[in-house]
Amino acid sequence: MPRYHPHVAARPSWRCRVCGAGWPCSPARLALLAEYRENRTGLLIYLATLLHEAAGDLAGQDRLTERFVTWARAR
Repeated sequence: MPRYHPHVAARPSWRCRVCGAGWPCSPARLALLAEYRENRTGLLIYLATLLHEAAGDLAGQDRLTERFVTWARAR
């Protein structure tokens, strides 16, 4: 049986430790939406906190807000 490896960020690059995509990658987003399914506000606060941390490591990169927060807003 294959083992599940959570898609978490490798810092300071903020790339996924499993798939190498910019974090949060698609599997991480799905896992976060499931984990916070009853608490979208909590998810947005968590992501905003990580965005703040990542901004220091990824200074000068564009679209960090979209990468970390915008995708998680209610539709």
